[in-house]
Amino acid sequence: MAGVASTLAKKRALAAGFGTNANAVKYLNQNFHSLRTECLNRRELFCDPTFPAGPECLGFNELGPRSYKTRGVQWKRPGEFTSRPEFIIGGARRTDICQGSLGDCWLLAAIASLTLNEDVLSRVVPSDQGFGDNYAGIFHFQFWQFGEWVDVVIDDRLPTKDGELLFVHSATGSEFWSALLEKAYAKINGCYEALSGGSTTEGFEDFTGGIAEMYELKSAPATMFHIIKKALESGALLGCSIDITSAADSEAVTHQKLVKGHAYSVTGASEVNYRGRKEKLIRVRNPWGQVEWTGAWSDNSSEWNNVNASERENVKAEDGEFWMSFPDFKRHYSCLEICTLTPDTITSDQVKHWSVCKFDGSWRRGSTAGGCRNNPYTFWMNPQFKIRLEEEDDDPDDNDVGCSVVIGLIQKNRRKLRKAGEDMHTIGYAIYEVPSQFHGQKEVHLSKEYFLTHAQKARSETFINLREVSTRFKLPPGEYLIVPSTFEPHKNGDFCVRVFSEKQSEMQICDDPVEADIEDDTVSEDEVDAGFRGLFTKLAGEDMEISACELKTILNKIVAKRTDIKTDGFSLETCKTMVNLMDDSGNGKLGLSEFATLWKKIQKYLAIYKKNDMDESGCMSTPEMRMALKEAGFSLDNSLHQLLAARYGDMDMVIDFDSFVACLMRLEMMFKIFKRIDAHKSGFIELDLLRWLSFAMI
Repeated sequence: MAGVASTLAKKRALAAGFGTNANAVKYLNQNFHSLRTECLNRRELFCDPTFPAGPECLGFNELGPRSYKTRGVQWKRPGEFTSRPEFIIGGARRTDICQGSLGDCWLLAAIASLTLNEDVLSRVVPSDQGFGDNYAGIFHFQFWQFGEWVDVVIDDRLPTKDGELLFVHSATGSEFWSALLEKAYAKINGCYEALSGGSTTEGFEDFTGGIAEMYELKSAPATMFHIIKKALESGALLGCSIDITSAADSEAVTHQKLVKGHAYSVTGASEVNYRGRKEKLIRVRNPWGQVEWTGAWSDNSSEWNNVNASERENVKAEDGEFWMSFPDFKRHYSCLEICTLTPDTITSDQVKHWSVCKFDGSWRRGSTAGGCRNNPYTFWMNPQFKIRLEEEDDDPDDNDVGCSVVIGLIQKNRRKLRKAGEDMHTIGYAIYEVPSQFHGQKEVHLSKEYFLTHAQKARSETFINLREVSTRFKLPPGEYLIVPSTFEPHKNGDFCVRVFSEKQSEMQICDDPVEADIEDDTVSEDEVDAGFRGLFTKLAGEDMEISACELKTILNKIVAKRTDIKTDGFSLETCKTMVNLMDDSGNGKLGLSEFATLWKKIQKYLAIYKKNDMDESGCMSTPEMRMALKEAGFSLDNSLHQLLAARYGDMDMVIDFDSFVACLMRLEMMFKIFKRIDAHKSGFIELDLLRWLSFAMI
């Protein structure tokens, strides 16, 4: 119940404008300005109780409390190991970022690219902080997290060993914005070790809210250099890396000083006049701050002697940055990552803005986690999203007519779960054309039969265990269904789907309407035959009524004799629910007519239960329950199916007969209560606290 309340509160907050970069959500409810003021008034430095300077913030395995790597670590504030610490000296530069002993080069490559765009940098690194008059040992940074911007507060106690920073540091040793940024990012991901290993695109997106694409350079399009140049000019962030073929290759240095399995940032693209022709060059940076390419066009190479001085940059500094020819770049590097920015990130009118749509969703074991298309009998249970593309691209030079879209699927908060032994799921999505009869409709969740008889129109490039899977498509105008999933079924997880389109597009979640077609199966006393009347007289006793306790005894005697259904027996709670639903007199007991009506319902539910027990095991799985609920007259959306599977299913996704009856009876009761109060059929009711508690406690 608390989770439902939290989700509703979050939706209201987003609707009210919280979660934008200008009005970021306060992570863990920590307000930077209030906390800093308190510390200044008390004349003491801030110590963050939510991310304390200790072993648990370093890690859980290689950086765990018992690891040799964490022995001798001391947490120090910048002023304790340098006399004049600075937050940023002369603006943030990519040379401020040098990697320490943590395997987060992917993050550092993203930070380096971040420094190339002052507007983007200012969104992540607020300027209202430093080591000056208002210094109180507290800093804050803002990150995009799955659809909203989050403001993260930290203290400035940093892990050191032998008098030096353990992780990210500046080349000068007196500038601390990058080390503090890394700490804030570690906090939001659980610990420093959670940052070990990753894709540069992850950092790109968390610094911009943009969407990332990945290109295999061996099969790059002919226009790849043009794409890179345009991306850099539009403020996009770019990274590249060299694939490894074995663990021994990881961070191995080639004879020309390129590092395998290491994340670099692409910081420039240029064409220079060289010996009477144009030479395409790419500028790359190693986040180590050293170890540079030694081939053609490297620092001090002879090629620069044949380039006009006006076209040369400072190519002699040992700063980790170097130029190389574009053919060499494609030959030596394996993949390129480009992060396209959202319209609100781009301040220039010269840059083409893309349209952005986003929806959140979740996979829940037994209800909405159907797995990929390899699982035809559960695939349809996955959440479904519809996009409508109406306008084709304005691109006269492109013969491939259609609507350009980049679709990204992000799985949420998986790094945080590493401490618990979990990691990324293998995820992807399929795209289908929406049948014409469903065009323009929202309240429709396509059934199993549809996916068994229709082929997908397109799909994500691959299913992979990265945080995000994104692919670029060019589709004809029309309506399309996106079905995101984990590769295997029954994996719990939260996700968001984003669609970036060159032209305006619309996106909506497709879900069944919440409604019930409940038959009036009331049995009057006149309809009760003599045999049943005699049975009731025998069961009811002297008061001629059946209480919840008596009902429990009766039902359990009956089901105990059956071998075709498995059940632990009806609980008193279930029997009370049934009595509450059927008891019109309000005395908490069932008379003849009420008991006859209840008996009729149970017989109907038994028939549905047995019909949907596909393997005739005597019990029903939670996926089978979804079909059974529909047959019983209940149309429910994904969130309700998730709640019911969690409430009535056991650890093995099994629902026994008494739980199934309890679920249907409670559903019927809640629908009937709502309809009775909603006299004007508006679809809304108002309850004061007393009535709310009265209904909630039934």
